[in-house]
Amino acid sequence: MIVDATGCVDAARYVASPNCDARPPGEAITLLVIHNISLPPGEFGGDGILRLFTNELDCTAHPYYRSLAGLRVSAHFLIRREGELLQFVPCNMRAWHAGKSCWRGRSGCNDFSVGVELEGADDVPYAEPQYHTLAQLVRALQAAYAMADIVGHGDIAPDRKTDPGASFDWPRFRRLIA
Repeated sequence: MIVDATGCVDAARYVASPNCDARPPGEAITLLVIHNISLPPGEFGGDGILRLFTNELDCTAHPYYRSLAGLRVSAHFLIRREGELLQFVPCNMRAWHAGKSCWRGRSGCNDFSVGVELEGADDVPYAEPQYHTLAQLVRALQAAYAMADIVGHGDIAPDRKTDPGASFDWPRFRRLIA
């Protein structure tokens, strides 16, 4: 995998999200945030995530979707259960993935992070191909940016979030990127 000058990854299928904006001038990417998502919750493989990140989700299609009406969110990347990599926002842009967040005394983690969503849930083991795609992506991002830390969403927003959850095997992931 290679990250180009605009922050796009050659191995990713690109699906543009409007839910992004410019990073603050001179802001370096120093953090990677791992999330999980499934729409509807606990169901995998549908188009709900893509529709959410592109503002095309029909909020009447499922009872849970009503709670997402008007929500404008995105992530830089999504890794599907079978390992497919999608990119919604170039890394050089600020994706709207972290919300109210803080890491090492710095608030507004969207300003200096890249967000990676894993199709999954806190209590469902992640699939083998997801770990391998994530490891390849992280190595490519580390080669392109001076990333100091890799954390879960729950680490930067502990009062609001728990993902990627107890089912994410951090030791295994760290071995894969070593």
